[in-house]
Parts: sequence; structure tokens; C-alpha cells
Amino acid sequence: MGKFGKKVEVSLNPLDYNICLLGESKIGKTTICKEICEKLVGENGYIHFDIGKEEGRFALQNLVSEPIEDWAKLKEVVTDIIDNKDEDYPELKTIIWDTLDELILIAEAESLREWNKKNPEKKADSVSAAWGGFMRGQDHAMELILNTIWELKKVGVSSIIVSHIKRTDITDPVSQDTYSKITADTQQRYFNAIKNKMHFVAVAYIDREIVKEKTGKKNPVTRKEETINKLVSESRVITFRDDTYSCDSGSRFADIVDRIPFDSDAFIKAMEDAIKAEQAKSGVPYKEAEKKQKALDKEKAKATSEYSKNAKENKIDVEKNEELVADIKEKFSNLSEEGTTEIKEYMKELGIKNFKTPEEIPTKHLEQIIEKIDSLTEE
Repeated sequence: MGKFGKKVEVSLNPLDYNICLLGESKIGKTTICKEICEKLVGENGYIHFDIGKEEGRFALQNLVSEPIEDWAKLKEVVTDIIDNKDEDYPELKTIIWDTLDELILIAEAESLREWNKKNPEKKADSVSAAWGGFMRGQDHAMELILNTIWELKKVGVSSIIVSHIKRTDITDPVSQDTYSKITADTQQRYFNAIKNKMHFVAVAYIDREIVKEKTGKKNPVTRKEETINKLVSESRVITFRDDTYSCDSGSRFADIVDRIPFDSDAFIKAMEDAIKAEQAKSGVPYKEAEKKQKALDKEKAKATSEYSKNAKENKIDVEKNEELVADIKEKFSNLSEEGTTEIKEYMKELGIKNFKTPEEIPTKHLEQIIEKIDSLTEE
């Protein structure tokens, strides 16, 4: 084999993959996600993000949760996880995003805020009008979400995304036939972008068995015997794949089971069985694959640790940088000619030619320059 291209080996750890769980309101989505995480990685291995106005955390005892009221709070929490992964979050493997509906709302608000800050003369009243319109504001919001998920992925933290569902009519692009489908209760544009990045997309719903029962009466007009629909039984179920395409579920794993009871153990088994079936195609015995997985996990831990350190060292906070640059320019006026020369030399050491592009300068370097200026001013 040449310089590029190598065989992929699937991870045996279910929570190394991104998961999306759609479900009816109050069916128990957050509860089952909590149970799955606790059974696979323990209480230190996950954090539940209670986003926007969801507030599901108050109904679950011992849920490890953090309220995410807006994008600024989300950015603060995610940055802290990335910067301090080794020290403060060594066991963290998964974030439960609860819910996608609320996540989109705070991302849209951030998309609009960013546009209006960059374009004070062309302020928009809605995300639809931001970034030039034509859904570009929504596209930017989706980009914010996906970039955040992927930044966490780089430090070994995967996602379980929770969403409410709705029944919608879909038109087949080939036959033009219309059919009903259970899907996420968001714009399909948003959900498709998320769904395409998930390894498991599961739909939880109430499966009801309804039979027709004779009433013993005849319709006075048709003279036919009247019947009524009677509910015989109902149960909570989860589907991973639906051949009728009436549920917006699916998986990147070909051998995932179609449907399971609404149960965390069944959910875990479904994922593990699908992963084992895929791994078996390698021809390597599973026990041997497990040993190799441990070695790969150690390599991955080293890589994520290095990324975390570099991210902290080279972090760029554009808004903060703009404030720091303004502060530096003001402080320059208080420096002597000798002090100005010393700061310019210090800037060269840090690899900074000028302050024309603050969005490209690590925030830490700007903070160091201010500290240097302050020390010279005090002298």
C-alpha cells in the first residue's frame, strides 16, 4: 500500500459513535440516555446539556447536567472541556444534547447576533434575513452546531442528540407519491444535516395494537354491521431501521436490529451486536480485536490530550481579541521609544507582524503582550 490509505478498524466502544434519539414528548428519551451512559461510562463519563427552555434535568435524580441557556454559555462550557480535558474531564466520553429543537434556536440567535455585530449598518431582524438571506443564516447556525460537535469529537467526546418528533408528509422525488413519516420536530434541512453525521438514528414511539370490534348494530343507511376500533395493547418501542420508511431512523451499521423494546439494556445490546457483526467481517477473532482496541484507546487518549493542550495554547477568541487589540493600541501611547521597540521585538518572537488580522492571532499571545506592556509601564 502507498503513502496514503489504510484499512479502517471499527471501534468496539458504542459511545465512540454519534447517536441521535428521536421520540414522542415525555416518552422517556432523557431517562434512557442517562441509563445508557451510566451503564457504559459511569456518572463521570457523560454530561447532559439541558438546552434553552427544555429543563428536563429537574425530573431526573442524580442526572449529571449543565443548563445551557444560550450560545455564550455553550461556548464557555465546550471551551472549558476542550482546554481542560485531562485535568477536569478525564473520563468524559459523551455529551447528551437535550434537545436538538432548542439547540437550533440558540444557534439561530447566535447566527443573527454574529451577523449584526459584523454588519452594524445592515442589521437583520431575523435569522432568515441574516448573511444575505436565502437560508444562509440557518446554514451558518447549522455550521456553528456541527463545528462545536466536531471540536468535542477531537478530544474524544461523542454526542447523543435528543429530539422531539412530528409526523410529516414527504413527497418521493422519483414517483412523486406522498407518504407520512415520523421525523424530527425541526426543519428537515437542519435534521438532514445532523442525521448525515450520526452512526445510529433511533426513533422511540408508542406501538399500539388496535383491532376492529363488532358492535352488534347495523348502520341504518348501509345496513352493514358497525364496528369500532379498540385498543388492545400499547408499548414503548425503539426502531433503528424501518423498511417501510415511515420512521426517519437508520444506521451506518448494516446489521443493526430493526426494532427493540424501550429499554437501555436492549439499546446497548443492539449497538454492540451491530458493531460485533461489522468487526467480524475483518476475520480477526473478537478477543484479539478487544486487545487491539485497548492499545488504540491509549493512542487515541494521547492524541486527544495533545490536541487539548494545543487548543488551549493556540485558542482564538475573536471577540476578545478585538478588545485586546484595541487595549494594546491604547497602551502603546504610554510607552517610551525604547519600550515600543522592545514590544515590537516581543511581537516578532510570538510570530505577530501586526494587528490587522486579530482573528488569526492566539488570544494568549495578545494577553502576553498586554502583560509585557504593563510591566514596562510600571517600570
